[in-house]
Amino acid sequence: MAEIAHRTIETNGINVHIAEAGEGPVVLLLHGFPESWYSWRHQLPALADAGYHAVAPDIRGYGQSDAPDEIEAYSMKELTADAIGILDALDVETAVVIGHDWGAPMAWNSALLYPERVRAVGGLSVPYMPRSPVPATVRMRPSGVTTRNA
Repeated sequence: MAEIAHRTIETNGINVHIAEAGEGPVVLLLHGFPESWYSWRHQLPALADAGYHAVAPDIRGYGQSDAPDEIEAYSMKELTADAIGILDALDVETAVVIGHDWGAPMAWNSALLYPERVRAVGGLSVPYMPRSPVPATVRMRPSGVTTRNA
């Protein structure tokens, strides 16, 4: 069984802890809330034994990765830039990106924003929901409730 190695890489202006195993095409595994790379501890060696370079980061704000103070630092734009930055740090052009729970939207949006970098995408435990043309604040308003301009 493949051994899991740990290191810290710099990506998108922060330090990110990654756990990795194996050699071959990269499979990037993005954890959910409130988890860490450890969620993928069984998949890392299994993927490595199947001929892949499996990589599971601690998403920014979790585990041993940096946790910026600013709320804006946790936007989907920043999270997907982190994921692609991991590929840059590994010096790979493309990867399969798989996300679980909160990691699933990160995986889908990585593919949407960086299609040339994502070979395939997988989402676990959360169904894909494209962006709605109606803002959530309007869509989720109780029926019969209206707002007035003051």
